[in-house]
Amino acid sequence: MSGIFDLAIIGGGVNGAGIARDAAGRGAKVLLLEARDLASGTSSASTKLIHGGLRYLEHYEFGLVHEALGEREALWRIAPHIIRPMRFVLPYTRGLRPAWLLRLGLFLYDHIGGRKRLPATDTVKLANHPAGGPLKPGFRIGFEYSDGWVDDARLVVLNAMDAAARGAEVLTRMPVVSARRESDHWLIETATGWFRSRALVNAAGPAVLDVLKLAGGKPHYGMRLVRGSHIVVSKLFDHPYAYFFQLPDGRIFFAIPYERDFTLIGTTDADHTGPLTDISASAAEIEYLCEGVNRYFARQITPDDVVWSYAGVRPLIDDGSGKPEAATRGYRLELSDIGAGPSLLTVYGGKITTYRHLGDEAVDMLAERLPALAGPAWTKSEPLPGGDFPVDGAQALQAELRESFPFLEENDAERIARAYGTRVYAWLGTARVRGDLGKSFGWGLSEAEVDYLARAEWAHTAEDILWRRTKLGLRFGVGQKDALARYLDRGA
Repeated sequence: MSGIFDLAIIGGGVNGAGIARDAAGRGAKVLLLEARDLASGTSSASTKLIHGGLRYLEHYEFGLVHEALGEREALWRIAPHIIRPMRFVLPYTRGLRPAWLLRLGLFLYDHIGGRKRLPATDTVKLANHPAGGPLKPGFRIGFEYSDGWVDDARLVVLNAMDAAARGAEVLTRMPVVSARRESDHWLIETATGWFRSRALVNAAGPAVLDVLKLAGGKPHYGMRLVRGSHIVVSKLFDHPYAYFFQLPDGRIFFAIPYERDFTLIGTTDADHTGPLTDISASAAEIEYLCEGVNRYFARQITPDDVVWSYAGVRPLIDDGSGKPEAATRGYRLELSDIGAGPSLLTVYGGKITTYRHLGDEAVDMLAERLPALAGPAWTKSEPLPGGDFPVDGAQALQAELRESFPFLEENDAERIARAYGTRVYAWLGTARVRGDLGKSFGWGLSEAEVDYLARAEWAHTAEDILWRRTKLGLRFGVGQKDALARYLDRGA
């Protein structure tokens, strides 16, 4: 234990990493502690969308939708490599929500969030639209609207990277054992040592109440843990549009182009009562999503067609909603009373689209007690690592990579440009032939890239690399995964 931090944050998901970035950028000495890998829980198990949440309008969450819609274009500007606009098509389905209600919802969606660059909603005839081709006969009209795609796990990692570049200490695989108040600071015990901090942030996501208990606090909100499961199948359509589908039980699901050759389908909403590790989609949830797909697409699927499934637990504030899909996706920030000693800020709830705004608000709250955090808000305009190029510049960056590194295949150039943006030069360096990047593990993953991920992005295992830093786990065979794991073990 050496020195004292201004702020210690427990939880390396999107909220914890976002708060760490904001606080470090204001000049505070920041410590971020994560028990496993960054984004190893809920923050890598989303539907990969930067969106307002069209369906939340039905539950009168106008404030949440307004806030989230306002963040879409701000996040796109600071991370155009991992965030991009996407057009969605919502087919009208007779017997479900009426067309006038859908039009009204989309009118509000277009106008309550400060949309500037994203195109507005349009009514389309599916017989003349690319999105109509893969559907079963009978779907005549649809509504085309805008939202955004995000590489969720990389969003977390890039926030942590920027925090570290601004002086934060980021420690992964560092579970917190205890935290207790001393006279003017927190004494935090981890598996390998002790740390002191003037304030503590509990951003533990689904484990928020466990961490609050560990720190001696009492919850002001009940939490409802809701599992959302997704499946990935070989691509069901060959166009760039995503789908928003309704189901007879009132729920919705998305079908989204994914990693060039696949379709991502989700999500479910089921109350979760089990452990918070090794969370997976149940057989019933996989079957439910397959049945949803088969209501709409001409090509039918079964659970045998699923090439990957994943699930995450959303920490939602328990607002008494009867159905899990109706529980609020909003967040609450609770700051301990000043008379109780050093401050404890607890983050309840939240969604990936609002993480930056949440971090801004959290640091502002703490700044009232910690002079080190008194700097101005700044995260809305400063790009994340690799995002220092125009929002419409992704194609130009890929072309630049192909010209500078002619040995890159088109698919490889697209993947790495989308993952690293301008930071890709940190590991491509002066390579002139593929062999300059060292050993090849398959599917364009090189020794140089792996070493960079271990050195700069806290990747320790094959799973960290194949499922969170990249999505090459969809393509790697067992032998390739084993070879990567052996290589990482040698460097451990």
